[in-house]
Amino acid sequence: LQRMLSMAVEVDRSPTCSSRKIADDIFPFILNIPLRSQREALLNTMESQLLRCRLLELLFQHSCDVPTTSSMSLDKILYFLSHSSVLPQFQDETATWQRWDEMLQYLSLLLLSYQSVKLAFPLAEHLRTSVSDRMDLIAQKAKPRLQDSDDISQLDIQLKMNDFISRMQETLEQPFPAQIQEKLFMLQ
Repeated sequence: LQRMLSMAVEVDRSPTCSSRKIADDIFPFILNIPLRSQREALLNTMESQLLRCRLLELLFQHSCDVPTTSSMSLDKILYFLSHSSVLPQFQDETATWQRWDEMLQYLSLLLLSYQSVKLAFPLAEHLRTSVSDRMDLIAQKAKPRLQDSDDISQLDIQLKMNDFISRMQETLEQPFPAQIQEKLFMLQ
């Protein structure tokens, strides 16, 4: 399945467009996956970083009280950190702290996927470009253009993290379990 999804993203002249279409079709099914372990298995084994990034973006849009229409960026990830409520109640009955833990896991995965698509590796830098055009860009050593919304400061990150931690403390009303503290540190 993951190989087929990855190829489906790549066959289009615009991988961004095809990943959006596929993610829009798959997203309702993700909301109906009953167990966290099953959701994580699907997202962690996804071969297409572009598709994973879009699916996680949809998941966080779904959990925001006021969804944003801005394009995917580091600033949008900070927006999700500030405006997402705990992920939607899936069919399994989990403790509130476990739902926050899952949210943190997916925020980290979204950040990693976005970095792979937009910011990081030489070959992956052009994942939004068709396969036929990608080789030319790599040969030219063309760098992808960063968006203004990818230029965030350490202060922005610290303020959003503090706000997020306050919201989580308000909801949990207890000390954070060790795995949540670890995820918060890694995300920051």
